[in-house]
Amino acid sequence: MRYRLLSACAVPALIISLAAPAQAQEATASQDAAAQSQDVSQSEIVVTAQGRAQVLADVPVAISAVSSEQLAESGTNDIRELNQLAPSLLVSSTGNEANGSARIRGIGTVGDNPGLESSVAVFIDGVYRSRSGNALGELGPIERIEVLRGPQGTLGGRNSSAGLLSIFTAPPEFEFSGYGAFTYGNYDAFRVEAGINAPIGETVAARVDGVYFKRDGFYHDVVNDTDINNRDRYLVRGQLLFEPSADLSVRIIGDYSEKSEDCCAATFVQTDSAPLARISPGLDPYNRPLPGSPALTSTSNPIIPILLALGQNPDGLNGSTYDRDIYNTAGRSFAGKTKDYGISGQIDYSFGSVNFTSITAYREYSNYQGSDTDYTQVDILYRAPNEDGASRAFKTFSQELRLQGSAFDDKVDWLIGGYYANEKLETRDNLRFGTQYGAFAPCRVTIGLAGAGFGPGAINPANSGCLGNVTRAQLNSGLTPLGAAGGLLVAGLDQLSTLNDMGSTRDVYNQESNNFALFTHNIIHLTDRFDVTLGLRYTSEKKDFAATFGNDNTVCPANRALLSGLLGINPTLDSLAGGIIALSCQGNSTSELNGVSMSDSRSEDEFTGTAILSYRPTDDLMIYGSYSRGYKAGGFNLDRSALQASPVLGNPATTGSTANLQFDAETVNAFEIGAKYATRDFMVTIAGFRQEFSNFQLNTFNGSVFLVQNINGCSQDLGTADQDASAATGSCAAGDVTAGVIAQGVELEGTLRPTRDLTFTMGITYADTHYKDDLVGTDNGAPLDPALRLLPGDNLSNAPEIVATASMSWTPEIGSTGLSGLFYLNARAVDDYNTGSDLLYGKEQDSYVIVNGRIGIRGPDNRWGIEFWGQNLFNVDYTQVAFNTPFVAPQQTYSAYLAEPRTYGITLRAGF
Repeated sequence: MRYRLLSACAVPALIISLAAPAQAQEATASQDAAAQSQDVSQSEIVVTAQGRAQVLADVPVAISAVSSEQLAESGTNDIRELNQLAPSLLVSSTGNEANGSARIRGIGTVGDNPGLESSVAVFIDGVYRSRSGNALGELGPIERIEVLRGPQGTLGGRNSSAGLLSIFTAPPEFEFSGYGAFTYGNYDAFRVEAGINAPIGETVAARVDGVYFKRDGFYHDVVNDTDINNRDRYLVRGQLLFEPSADLSVRIIGDYSEKSEDCCAATFVQTDSAPLARISPGLDPYNRPLPGSPALTSTSNPIIPILLALGQNPDGLNGSTYDRDIYNTAGRSFAGKTKDYGISGQIDYSFGSVNFTSITAYREYSNYQGSDTDYTQVDILYRAPNEDGASRAFKTFSQELRLQGSAFDDKVDWLIGGYYANEKLETRDNLRFGTQYGAFAPCRVTIGLAGAGFGPGAINPANSGCLGNVTRAQLNSGLTPLGAAGGLLVAGLDQLSTLNDMGSTRDVYNQESNNFALFTHNIIHLTDRFDVTLGLRYTSEKKDFAATFGNDNTVCPANRALLSGLLGINPTLDSLAGGIIALSCQGNSTSELNGVSMSDSRSEDEFTGTAILSYRPTDDLMIYGSYSRGYKAGGFNLDRSALQASPVLGNPATTGSTANLQFDAETVNAFEIGAKYATRDFMVTIAGFRQEFSNFQLNTFNGSVFLVQNINGCSQDLGTADQDASAATGSCAAGDVTAGVIAQGVELEGTLRPTRDLTFTMGITYADTHYKDDLVGTDNGAPLDPALRLLPGDNLSNAPEIVATASMSWTPEIGSTGLSGLFYLNARAVDDYNTGSDLLYGKEQDSYVIVNGRIGIRGPDNRWGIEFWGQNLFNVDYTQVAFNTPFVAPQQTYSAYLAEPRTYGITLRAGF
């Protein structure tokens, strides 16, 4: 019978060396032993994916594991760099690093809204981080990282619907040691890392680690002569380990990190060929490509001459998508600051055959970030870089308790536990219209006049209301087909021209979440080779919401009062008068909100669980099949624009209703079959999966407002009613509502070690992650929002069907000197995918391959090293996310957050 489990109390003392993906050398108890572990069987890898220290080959779960050794060889010090090592994982960031998103098998939470929890949960030393973006920073020394794929929740901590990242930092040891490393690279980057570990008597050990990283930005703002997307951050982490006996281990961790960085710039998207451009959303019910359409930033696009007339430098529009010289508004800033700190304590105690674990933690996280939110040189929209701007703050207390042991002569390995978390979230915003909004916005309407028979002379950005003199006189005369309404339109345009530097003065959203869960995870050994695993979780979630708004936009109520009587008369007036009202009240910005407060609460109870059958026909091979149900809580959309049912019909916010803010819980039913084969020098794992998501939570920006929409399917054929521009068509009977998102595919990972100093790894994921053909917006069958009409039948955003990773590590001895070399390469090849959550044309990303490398020499016992490294060696240009440029978007203009270009440098390290 295989040795299946290790003592839970021994886990903190393990120094585990894992080669990713999902394999490497055996865990050992000291650095000296680790250096001699090259000949350990691949079947003896130890992970804690099931809440126990287990041999990886015995774990019937799809998991990738990354060791400290491979993290060092690859130069990984940020979880985004794990993309190169785990093919099913994608970590990216967009308009603010606090909004970083992790995806597994194409599933993740997208968008810049802290009201949505992460589909992929992130834990550091067993402590849940409130959002994935909270973990985007320096990691310091890491023992290992485990990437679990599929729903999680029966083992402790926070439940997740798509998977989790579990990061284990290097613990204190009872041996005096220290290290230091210095890195210098292009973009004037320098990074310093150092730490010291010391025993304090025979029962206490302490460890302190610190990292400082500074680097110039990848974008240069020509107007303000400053870099954006720079790095200026540090981390300090201190630990104490108390082990008075073999039965008791207490580990206390305190950490503090801070960032003062400008983030995040975007460039205009240039289409490779004109036919890719689509006409404005809403003008064509099927959003068909227009052959011969102008390029997105061509002057044939009518919004572009207006931007140029208002001061936009043409170089800021005509440069390549990947030209990192950008032209933002003079005086606007992307400056921001992030603080993240906390303390946790883990107690492991063994009494008899039962092991007890307690993890107690308190964390605080805060971030604010300014932005030139329209990403143009024209001052249309901005957020001030202060704590009343785009800011968020989390205060989180969590407590996890677990008991585990064995029963019935080791026939059952049982685990029961409980989890409680209290999260207090405060989000503030002061999104304001810029000083040139009043000159720009009326031109959006006069473009319509120019196309309605008034000719190009209707447009004059230099005049009030963006009206040409002749057109103004014609409208005021009442002699046009618009009749007396013409004079009202002129008055509305003139009022819109006064909408400058108005908007939110201070919006504050508060949300308190109380999460309580009971869980159990049990492995039943029916025979020496056949196991049944049963897990169950009960989760109770309550969220209390409160918001108070401050706003000085008096133009919105004035224009709505002036022009509402023109609506419903004919399509032309609906378009013109409705356009003026919408632009006056964009994003639900109105002085009617000033001083308005609202509050609400929602509660959920959910049972989730897992069942696994696993069988080992030989000592080297395990096969398994599993079912699991996952859950992610519903909540509130923390964005005032969501209150606006219609920019024309009014502002429900003034009634105090939160109906439009709420979204329902996301659930998933997941099925998986797999096999793991492991010998001394070779290991391969394969998994086939299907995941069915109901009430999938999607956050998307439609160019005007952020939408949080639950996505479901309909078993009845909706024709094209879910693909048109109407919000009233495409409903489904409640009894016919089904899962709306499907993720299915195959994952293959393997490692080969032909000699003790040469290791190859590979992984390939085929994931067909798509929306159903017929979609609705809620589980009661309400129609899908028309901004999402391209979703039915298509793949999810940032969900390529094929991703492959590979690495080679060669560490040959150099003669008999004690020196060794290092030659390391890894690569990630990605299939085509769309980067926009609304899947509009122009947001596609072609396939690409990213290659990283490192070469160097190391001293005896790795006491020192010199390494030359490069990331993205071939300087491949690719996009993380493309989005509709705010206010400019309906005129076929997109912007994009770019991935990092090639970086390279040298690292010197030493230790004792």
